[in-house]
Order: sequence, then C-alpha cells, then structure tokens
Amino acid sequence: MIGDRVEVIVDSGTGSARTFEIAATRAGRRVEVTTARGIVEVAELTRSGQAVRTGRFMATRVIAIVEHPASDDKAGPERRRNKRFEQEETLL
Repeated sequence: MIGDRVEVIVDSGTGSARTFEIAATRAGRRVEVTTARGIVEVAELTRSGQAVRTGRFMATRVIAIVEHPASDDKAGPERRRNKRFEQEETLL
C-alpha cells in the first residue's frame, strides 16, 4: 500500500549506524521483509510480485528493522464517487 515503509538500521563497523529506508512509492505496491541464510532482504514489490527496489543486509550487522504501515488517515477522508452515482442519489 502506498505509504508503507521500512527502516533498516545497520552497524557500519566504524562505531556508527546507518539508516536505510525502502518505501512503497505507488498505489498497489507493498514492502516485504524476508530473512534467510544470514541475509535480511527488504523489497518493494508490485501487485504481481516483481521486485522494484531491493535492499540486502547481513543479518549480523542489522541493529533494528522498523516497519511503518500507512495510516488510513492519509488515504483521504472519503472515497470519491463518480458523477453518475451522485445523480442517481439526487433523483431518489
């Protein structure tokens, strides 16, 4: 969903941490986090499951993964109605 984002905080090895962010930039896209064989992968996926943007991190270096789901308030107060539907309501 547009607005979903994931922050990954990684130890850079120099005593500081770096933050990476991957977000769903368009409607219908989603962000998925997978962990396998010592690798954490964060990917922005389309509706069909094709990866648009991917970040891979060594699991031993990852300090935190913070998921920020899109809030419903940002989607808008009410879904738009088409003019034909509004005309039918006024005729009734």
